[in-house]
Amino acid sequence: MLDLNSIKKAQSRLDGVIHHTSFSYAPILSEMSGYEVYLKKENLQRTGAFKLRGAFNKIATLVEEGKKGGVVAASAGNHAQGVAFSAKHFDIEASIVMPESTPLNKIQGVKELGARVILHGSNYDEAYAHAITYAKEKKQEFVHPFTDDEVMSGQGTVAIEMLDVQNDLDAIVVPVGGGGLIAGMGVATNAINPKTKVIGVASAGAPAMKESYDEQQAHGTKSVKTIADGIAVRDASPITLEHILNVVDTIELVGEDEIAAAILFLLEKQKLLVEGAGSVGVAALLHDKIDLPKGSKVGVVLSGGNIDVTMLSLIIEKGLVKSSRKMKLSVVLIDKPGSLMMFTELLTEAGANIVQIGYDRTSTDLEFGDAVVSVSLETKGLEHQDEVRELLHSKGFKFSELH
Repeated sequence: MLDLNSIKKAQSRLDGVIHHTSFSYAPILSEMSGYEVYLKKENLQRTGAFKLRGAFNKIATLVEEGKKGGVVAASAGNHAQGVAFSAKHFDIEASIVMPESTPLNKIQGVKELGARVILHGSNYDEAYAHAITYAKEKKQEFVHPFTDDEVMSGQGTVAIEMLDVQNDLDAIVVPVGGGGLIAGMGVATNAINPKTKVIGVASAGAPAMKESYDEQQAHGTKSVKTIADGIAVRDASPITLEHILNVVDTIELVGEDEIAAAILFLLEKQKLLVEGAGSVGVAALLHDKIDLPKGSKVGVVLSGGNIDVTMLSLIIEKGLVKSSRKMKLSVVLIDKPGSLMMFTELLTEAGANIVQIGYDRTSTDLEFGDAVVSVSLETKGLEHQDEVRELLHSKGFKFSELH
């Protein structure tokens, strides 16, 4: 049963195992959003995400019941590491089924925690189906990432920690995928301070729980596509939805560009590395998706920080372009000695720093005697980019901008 009592029992089991992560005031985000914002930094949790709480509580409960024959889970991310860590703590066997496309660093992360990794299927749903079958064959316990009362109770401890620090929060903003985190936190919040609103934020690329909440009936979507892979859940669970309908005030959606902007904001302004799923609450505040009176005291959960470095690099690159700190140009020059030097001197005059440059005189798209230069520039904002454009136009250069 999921209630405040089960969540407090989970808290006692987790004592000495998890980090009581910082829950602190965020001045820059507060100023930008108009709210008094506090960030719960579960990205700094052991294993890098809140998922350890639910996985550990579930496995601790199994051990208390004498079920020590091993556990099975299906996950390509944070739940996998939570289960592996917890199984190692109790010295029991753990097998994690992961999709065949899972990045090597995630596979290695789970193996380093002592779990067996089984690669099966092209996506999570196929891995999940295989994990259920495997658990039955091995007569081992399956640890679901969210549709489980003990898992949800463990996740609910995040809310207790937040309200211990700030007991008068007007709202708690929580990422939503399968719904285990917001269900547990919502039950705890409603029991401790019913005046505190519980607001969920999901990715527009994985809207199953948002749509199910609005329609008050669980259903799935045909596909999911989002950089917030930690909340990329295709099918809403009737079990978590039932709790969510009772304790959550609203669920909002944020888009991919908004999530990416929030990741970059947290990295630059808060010095925090947060994955896409963990950034959606901040994305909602930055892009005015939350309907609260200005000045409200808001707690936001940064649910995890396990972001793929390749994805992070792409987000940074696109973010620099979008914020007018980088511009990419394709410029046509006369193919003769000195043309390139004249062009680069012009950029020097404009105060734009060249970070990458390419020269092509062989393209079939070019007129005879022409060459094209592709160049990436560091710039100081929109006004500076306008100065670069005006200078190039004034000197008669033909150019286009690349995105």
